[in-house]
Amino acid sequence: NDVPTVVFSHPPIATVGLTEAQAIAQYGKEAIKSYTSSFANLWYGPWQINQDDKPKTNMKIVTLLPQEKLLGIHMIGMGCDEALQGFAVALKMGATKADLDSCMAIHPTASEELVTMAPWGLSGR
Repeated sequence: NDVPTVVFSHPPIATVGLTEAQAIAQYGKEAIKSYTSSFANLWYGPWQINQDDKPKTNMKIVTLLPQEKLLGIHMIGMGCDEALQGFAVALKMGATKADLDSCMAIHPTASEELVTMAPWGLSGR
């Protein structure tokens, strides 16, 4: 389950760990909390088109309660193929959503979304 996988398509698709459906099947719905984000990558900023028409990057983090241990990270969009490797290491090492929340984001990158994804997890507790 923890084998990072990338489909080098346009846009690229990157995934590691359990999907939300797999996590729910394994641990039960009450034990799973997922975070999602959809945004236009800053690379498309200069494009003179409506924001809603710009290509989107979508990300999902699947966690196991109560510690919000990372079970899955799934992305589609520009930069996801390059970003996955480091996040796959974090998942394999047992990182939590709070661990991601405590990281300084590298701006402007697509991968910063994984460490600033709202709402913040248990990092404030």
